[in-house]
Amino acid sequence: MLGCDFSLQPMIVYLDMKYLILLIASNYMIFAQAQTPSLEDIFKKGSESFQKVLQNRDIHRIQIRFTRIERNSKNQPAFKHFSFHNNPSEYFYPASTVKFPIALLAIEKINELNIPGLTIHTTMVTDSAALGQDDVYQHPQAGDGRPSIAHYIKQIFLVSDNDAFNRLYEFLGQEYIYRKLKEKGFKSSIIRHRLSISLTDEANRATNGIRFFDENGQLIYQQSPQFSKVQFLEPPIEMGKGYMKGGQLIQEPFSFTQKNRLSIEDLHNMMIRVIFPNAFPEKVRFRLSDSDLKFLYHWMSAYPSESQFPEYPAPDYWNTYVKFLLYGSEQKANTIPSLRIFNKVGNAYGFLTDVAYFADYQSGTEFFLSATIYTNSNEIFNDNKYEYNQIGFPFLKELGLLIFEAEKMRNKKKRPNLSNFEINYQANR
Repeated sequence: MLGCDFSLQPMIVYLDMKYLILLIASNYMIFAQAQTPSLEDIFKKGSESFQKVLQNRDIHRIQIRFTRIERNSKNQPAFKHFSFHNNPSEYFYPASTVKFPIALLAIEKINELNIPGLTIHTTMVTDSAALGQDDVYQHPQAGDGRPSIAHYIKQIFLVSDNDAFNRLYEFLGQEYIYRKLKEKGFKSSIIRHRLSISLTDEANRATNGIRFFDENGQLIYQQSPQFSKVQFLEPPIEMGKGYMKGGQLIQEPFSFTQKNRLSIEDLHNMMIRVIFPNAFPEKVRFRLSDSDLKFLYHWMSAYPSESQFPEYPAPDYWNTYVKFLLYGSEQKANTIPSLRIFNKVGNAYGFLTDVAYFADYQSGTEFFLSATIYTNSNEIFNDNKYEYNQIGFPFLKELGLLIFEAEKMRNKKKRPNLSNFEINYQANR
């Protein structure tokens, strides 16, 4: 169940012992604080370049959420949340992090349909019904050539595949996504367009027809093309000094008004609900079975080299390809064998974001960490002159390392049993 933060409240039994008791309480609290460092304490150990980026938090639109976990004797988690420069009203482009809730909702929708023979592994055919839409009848990378929700989810977490996201977006439809996120309390979250293809607002409202077939080629379920009538009432958002379009510099702010929106707080809370669903009321959980969770945990934490179908060979795909926190962008980073990071990243328009749960089986260290940073000093969009490698990736790498090392050193009340997250990555590749 959810934990609470308790401060020591001394009980005054005898008036003449008042100051003695308060002194004891004060010393206890100082000791406790020394054992549980705050974010500020942790950040003080960062490098000079890390400190410099923090000092420019407004320019870089930095937002950080960190959740410390304490287990009780029954292995149930209690959470203590920390934030740095938390500002839900400040926009950042979520990029591929939108694929995280879409993957969860795709599984939830299959479970809600509750049709015999229909699972996330069932063959899924995407039809085209409008201008700008693609049809998908086969998927060579799937091994058996059959496109499926499960296969698309694998691609989303292994290498952040945009086409896989688009197929799930079309299966869900804009209205279903909007309604479900609102029902779960993510009221500021809006996912309204496909990725990597430029379509009008109207074209993104129109989604493809979908059909599911069993192994014998028999139709199990058919979904007609949909058109969303949801009215998004979010305020307009414009950023920067200009943007490139058709090879020309347009000297006016770039509009994000019709772009996707997710807050760091919402993304962070989504991750906690997936890792510890029983810590939340049923009405705000994602509707996922134990086998669904195992499937998600596998591919959220797997490395590209641990997938056979699809196969993602080096050097184009390295093991930490989508692990920004702790590993940055290093292609030859030495991974920590006992550590797995369950996460989803996003990067576009100068924004880098990572939302993660860390689990180190050797030290018994676990925590949640989410962060976003903006690296676009010239304030021009679409010119491919973002400072990802100079500022963004090094910052996220050091941030992850600082928190990981601090949590490893922290005295825990109860060592967690992390067996639920230990996975045989050689199975079901």
